[in-house]
Amino acid sequence: MRYANILEEEVKNRVTQDFFRNFDCTKILGKIDFAVKVRRPSGAVDLEDEYLLWAEAKQKPTDIPLMLAQLVLTIGKARTFDEILPPAFLGCYDSEKIAFVPFSEIQEIFYQNDFNWNVAPSNHETKEFQQVYGKIKQILENDVPFETYLFYFEHDEAELKRFIHNNFVAGKTETSKIRIDKNNFINVYQRWTESVMPTIGVNWDKVKKRGLISGHFYLADLLSHDNESIQEKLFVLLKSNHYVADRRFDDDELFSASTIQFTDKQKAHNLFWAKYERPPLEEYWDYIIDRQDLLVPQDIRERKGSFYTPRIWVEKSQEYLAKTFGENWQDEYFVWDCCAGTGNLLAGLTNKYKIWASTLDKADVDVMKQRIENGANLLEDHVFQFDFLNDSFDKLPEELREIINNPKLRKRLIVYINPPYAEIAGKKTGVNLSKIHDKYHSQLSGANRELFAQFLIRIYNEIPDCVIAEFSKMKTLTGAHFQTFRENFQAKLEKAFIVPAWSFDNVTGKFPIGFKIWDTKKKVVFKSIKADIFDENFKKAGKHGFYSFAADKYFSKWVNTFKNKNDFYMGWLEGVTRNDFQAQDGIFITNAKEQVAVPRGIYINLENLIHASVCFAVRKVIPATWLNDRDQFLFPNKKWEKDDEFHNDCLAYTLFNNNISSKYGVNHWIPFKEEEVNARTAYKSHIIISFLSGKKVHNAYTDLFSQIEEGSGLNWEEGKKREFSAEAQAVFDAGRELWRYYHAQPNFPSFKNLESLEYNVNASLYDIREYFQGRNDAGKMNNNSTDEKYNKLIENLRDALRTLAAKIEPKVYEYGFLKD
Repeated sequence: MRYANILEEEVKNRVTQDFFRNFDCTKILGKIDFAVKVRRPSGAVDLEDEYLLWAEAKQKPTDIPLMLAQLVLTIGKARTFDEILPPAFLGCYDSEKIAFVPFSEIQEIFYQNDFNWNVAPSNHETKEFQQVYGKIKQILENDVPFETYLFYFEHDEAELKRFIHNNFVAGKTETSKIRIDKNNFINVYQRWTESVMPTIGVNWDKVKKRGLISGHFYLADLLSHDNESIQEKLFVLLKSNHYVADRRFDDDELFSASTIQFTDKQKAHNLFWAKYERPPLEEYWDYIIDRQDLLVPQDIRERKGSFYTPRIWVEKSQEYLAKTFGENWQDEYFVWDCCAGTGNLLAGLTNKYKIWASTLDKADVDVMKQRIENGANLLEDHVFQFDFLNDSFDKLPEELREIINNPKLRKRLIVYINPPYAEIAGKKTGVNLSKIHDKYHSQLSGANRELFAQFLIRIYNEIPDCVIAEFSKMKTLTGAHFQTFRENFQAKLEKAFIVPAWSFDNVTGKFPIGFKIWDTKKKVVFKSIKADIFDENFKKAGKHGFYSFAADKYFSKWVNTFKNKNDFYMGWLEGVTRNDFQAQDGIFITNAKEQVAVPRGIYINLENLIHASVCFAVRKVIPATWLNDRDQFLFPNKKWEKDDEFHNDCLAYTLFNNNISSKYGVNHWIPFKEEEVNARTAYKSHIIISFLSGKKVHNAYTDLFSQIEEGSGLNWEEGKKREFSAEAQAVFDAGRELWRYYHAQPNFPSFKNLESLEYNVNASLYDIREYFQGRNDAGKMNNNSTDEKYNKLIENLRDALRTLAAKIEPKVYEYGFLKD
């Protein structure tokens, strides 16, 4: 090896000297090991740095995807690209080799939603590291001609120097402007929104309703020369010192347009674009226009469906269409994407004479037609503007309209879509103002709040006997609010696969998105399907079942059977009237209903304590994942009622897993006698202690407790002590040690002398955690404590709870709370 037996820092120095001596490698860029940038003249203090490479460095020979994954996590954690324009390449090297990957191939990893970037990049065991590692392996195996970018120092020296000479070229003109390309156009847009956007003389909230967004203005700037837009089909044009928008011919065939001025005489605009070269090289235009979906604000993207369907899922969906209808399906069927956006779902289709594409925005139509000029496999006459949720089919192109009106031909029509998925968020939104929303309200019922459901119901009713091939959430198959929809949408679900939502650009949440092929000729009510699973690494990972249930079979109906309110209650169980896993984070026990902003739960009292404990435990012992996110909890069978050990396991799990706090009233949930934990004085309430031991309460709650106990049906007899399994007893044992340690503490925790954290003999588990862990400046409880013994005790309790949860889990399926 060329750099064997020397330290990592010396490897960096030698690599710099041998291969990057003509560049500036002196900058320490956060925790990035190695950064290469363009060398600047000594007096050029105002020029922005242009980086060509950010790299991870190791001394010993190391797996390339592993090094790159660590680099990506380092960059993502610091959000380095938010402050500094990213380089042309990311890379990694060790003592024997160096590898480069174009930043554009990696950049989408940084825009994942619901991703925890706070993990240590050097910890290769975290699920986040494994997820990034898997994505990078997939990119290197499938997307990048990696042999072009891998060099061994020992025998590839000449090729490596030639690669650096040809590719590490400053993207500058004589005036030292930065070139914009597919690597950095998003980052430049983010800077543009901060510098230029506030000086454009429009009310953004109002123009957004007309379909104008900031990205349209940015593209007008970007695709321009000498402040004149060079792409006439853009939605907005830059004309020297102003913008032109809303260009159209009125009813009298007179041309009109809106002129939009700058509020600062174009000063910020000129200052900003003085740094950048416009337009980008023509080779990048298609890519930038194709990915202009990334410039659309989130709320608009959800309503109009301006989301880019990842190429891997486009290809997979077309593979499933071929499996269903045969390898010649494109010649035998017509295809219409009625919410096409810029048309990327249609990429890969071959028979342009049988493809139609429509979309809501004229700007997207113009983009598709421009792509046709650049070789896209579509016919210009088959691309048109159409508001599917409002326009009449009379506005469709004649040939497509003839297909829809012909019963025989429309059986050969596949409506192939990735529709928008916005939900109603208020009384007046684009979701509930469509004509379809009103027309099919009775067939949709609760599903009417979903845009994609409105698309499906119109297709089903107005293009009968067609095939629908669609990407959407899985709630159409399982959700309680979609019961009426399923009764009316009677079609055979032929095939389906599911993928993680976060594999789609800027889609939030950990839930499955499914591709489903419906044959509407076959009139059947959906009951169940086993869908193929593809994971975040694009690998097939088994099957997952989806089931539809009658309205009276859902979990919330069971909850209603023990939903009651007495004058006395011990707590409030929140969130259990929702039926699926996506509600898991919203399920908790607190003191009172009034602590919840929008309460959806039940009171806990002595009459329903066991029911409530079972209810809470079965909802919490199984972790929520993207796969089970839409799985529905159900009305259980009768077997659970006779299983005392199950009751007590659930009770133990609940006692040590709640958010009860003595700050909000008397804590009735203390599970240990004073003498067990060396409490300094007597508790205010002994309800749980008495309940566990089978004895009546002898304190201020005696009369009320006795009155509630009588006829309660709890199988709670005086003198009958509750018996706990070994797993439940281990939870009590771990909890007892924690309580004892707390009751041995001084009046105030040593790290912060706050009155709110004063020792309290009536402390709940939540109070104990707060005492030891404290709160940060934002008022949030810290994740751990500076007291190592406490950390050990609380972890022991959590371990015991995990073991108990594993014991309860099989009963969740056995007793029908979930379908296995």
